[in-house]
Amino acid sequence: MSGRTAVIVGGGPAGLTAAYELLASTDIRPIVLEATDDVGGISRTVEVRGNRVDIGGHRFFSKSDRVMQWWLSVLPVEAAADGHMLGGLLDADGSAAAADEQSDRVMLVRRRVSRILYGGRLFSYPLSLSPDTVAKLGIPRTVGFALSYLRARLAPIRPERSLEDFLINRFGQALYLQFFRDYTEKVWGAPCHEISPEWGAQRIKGLSISKVLGHAARRILPRRADLAQRDVETSLIERFLYPKLGPGQLWQVVAERVVAKGGEVRLNHRVEALEHCGDRVTALSVVDDATGRRERLAADFVISTMPVRNLVAGLEPAAPPEVREVADGLVYRDFRTAALLLDRIELGGGTTAAELAQKVPDNWIYIQEPGVKVGRLQIFNNWSPHMVADPDTILVGLEYFGRAGDPLWEMDDAAFLDLAVDEMATLGLVRREAVLDRFAVRMPKAYPAYFGTYDRFDDVRAYLDRFANLFLVGRNGMHRYNNQDHSMLTAMAAAEAIARGATDKSSIWSINTEQEYHEAKRVLGGTAEAGSQSRQAVLSA
Repeated sequence: MSGRTAVIVGGGPAGLTAAYELLASTDIRPIVLEATDDVGGISRTVEVRGNRVDIGGHRFFSKSDRVMQWWLSVLPVEAAADGHMLGGLLDADGSAAAADEQSDRVMLVRRRVSRILYGGRLFSYPLSLSPDTVAKLGIPRTVGFALSYLRARLAPIRPERSLEDFLINRFGQALYLQFFRDYTEKVWGAPCHEISPEWGAQRIKGLSISKVLGHAARRILPRRADLAQRDVETSLIERFLYPKLGPGQLWQVVAERVVAKGGEVRLNHRVEALEHCGDRVTALSVVDDATGRRERLAADFVISTMPVRNLVAGLEPAAPPEVREVADGLVYRDFRTAALLLDRIELGGGTTAAELAQKVPDNWIYIQEPGVKVGRLQIFNNWSPHMVADPDTILVGLEYFGRAGDPLWEMDDAAFLDLAVDEMATLGLVRREAVLDRFAVRMPKAYPAYFGTYDRFDDVRAYLDRFANLFLVGRNGMHRYNNQDHSMLTAMAAAEAIARGATDKSSIWSINTEQEYHEAKRVLGGTAEAGSQSRQAVLSA
């Protein structure tokens, strides 16, 4: 190696992708600093007594072939999968499907099922004009939704000044009020009319009632299963890849490869300050929280995935007052999961683990019921049966959203778990006596928010982009609600800029900004690729 180093702050998808790409295409040695005791960031897997929790749920699907092939190069798809289903994503010799069926280091091909719990009934998500949906809603309400949608199409709100305007224009006011507003405000802790429409433009883009109906019509026609699903809106995909032992498994393997190739991955290493001189960041002050040891780490390049608010606060000399003001006003939402191990779940009229696939195949269920704080229910068995230590049990994750200082966030784990069990019992989803075990997981700063001082974020970006050797990537690094694949693409773009000696950051910031993903094209490494699309819709947190 050349002796040059790239210090990468954060060991999540963006940070580890950047390290891996630098090792593959340059002679620069990456040093990854991860503040926690595990890699993966929000994409890590938390294991407690052999049971595994996926924080937030991670479907491994992207409109970018580059990302899909990258994942498969790390964890090959299980040999039992139908090769035709992979839609050209395998290597030319089919080697990506050659994994040992007994190996744990594989991707499973999973079926996507999401539903909405509303009024004690389950509705498919996205909502479809099926006989089942009409029967549950009733003819009058269904007609009302249709008329409301037609009004929105004939007289859309212009200009779109808020997320509320964005959603009404695409679904109509009646559907927005019934199935979108309450959940979205539960996630963000703010009214939809105070949230920027940019969030909707990033998260759901091409999804609308017309797209849902078109997709439903196409499903009637016989067609070959294809995991690539290039002609399908991401929110409507039917299959996805998933690591056998949860999303963190893939990032643990990537970290191993980074170390094997000569890079470093340091856990429990927290960045306290970043020194800069002129247009360059020169060194970082780092604390090893496991030992208390402090270190000044010089850097030729810095790739940051740390929250922008923390990054600006740590600059030495300090950033200008106007930049600090905007950074200090950036808002984040925190995330708590209550994991309950059950002997049965009351969905489907009472369901055991052996009956889940047939009676309750959902990956997650959105809770649209009033009077409860829980936002979403995950069923980890349906992500991968290997997420559960005992195959005769069911592991569910109840997702709650808050903010540091909120009563929900400050609640101790025992009280929080009591609340989760009480709400499941109130909703009739879980009997208290069915709970065999329980534990709680926290994820601070899970979601960068599109309110607070976000409307002035460009001032912060312009200031930080002036540092020639500083590259912001990933979700918190860019204060942008990127998905895992978007975060990876920003890291790839940063690694390519460093390899070329480029200091312009526009290629990084342009990722996940297109209004129409299917028509967007991107050139990364000289290869034209379809732009990566969000894999979740507005109801996904």
